[in-house]
Amino acid sequence: MVKPEPQALTRREWIGASANLAMAGLAALSGGCAIDFDTDHDSPDAPAVGPLRSTPRLAWVLGSGGPRGFVHVGVLKALSELGLKPDLIVGASVGALVGTLFAAGLRAGEIERLALDLQPALLLRWQPGSSERFSGAGIASFVNQQVDGQRLQSLPIAMVCVVQRLRDAAVLGFNQGDAGLAVQAAAAIEGQFAPLRIRGERYADADLRMPLPVRLARALGATRVLAVDASAHEAQRPAGAERYAASDQRKRALTRPDAEAADLLLHPEFGYWASVSSQYRQRVIAAGYAATLAQAGALRALHAA
Repeated sequence: MVKPEPQALTRREWIGASANLAMAGLAALSGGCAIDFDTDHDSPDAPAVGPLRSTPRLAWVLGSGGPRGFVHVGVLKALSELGLKPDLIVGASVGALVGTLFAAGLRAGEIERLALDLQPALLLRWQPGSSERFSGAGIASFVNQQVDGQRLQSLPIAMVCVVQRLRDAAVLGFNQGDAGLAVQAAAAIEGQFAPLRIRGERYADADLRMPLPVRLARALGATRVLAVDASAHEAQRPAGAERYAASDQRKRALTRPDAEAADLLLHPEFGYWASVSSQYRQRVIAAGYAATLAQAGALRALHAA
């Protein structure tokens, strides 16, 4: 039985803790002045939805999950060792972040190093006077630095960053334009990070609509789909975590139709509680790696079909 990490966190509590750690330093960097984070990104390079350069056959779908999303790193590490590649990656929230790095050509080992070294607080930007105290502008900077400024449509593997358009709750997939801004929009957790305004519309994390966007991958033409679910295993909920039951049930209701629509689903187990400690990250990455290798035969068959 895996014991809870010290100061174990849920997805939203992780954001809050990181925000509190970042507050003083970011305030100092900004000189204590409010910054306008509601800029309308309307340049030709702003994220957009457009046609894919070719019709994909096989897609990898990486779901949302906050710090549990470190599991994607281990999954990609194992898939790489198996010599498998997709035609398309579709990522929600943290899945968009990890997926974009991989689609840009970063090796799995490099992504693992980044994941272990990452300081979550550095991805936040303070915005006093707003209902969301922080924006994820640091995410955009981090991603664009790692992918050398490549645009989504230029990545070696086609990449779709899944977002929710707040005006009508429509779930869309950015596949063109600024990769960093697309990931920032995909990771803008409602009530935690400020939504991103693009061409007059506000976009946020799709976690409350489609956290495992298999059906979107199908709509884009994929005939075979590997899905990676980074949500909690509610059956492992320990005593003392009863207050999260409703949230777990909501997430499962949202993921179920997409999980059933996948050809192969990976849902690695690594304990209920989440954390951002080094020990936790290593354990989650290892769990994703082991769970993927355990399905090596099925994965090779899926990719060979």
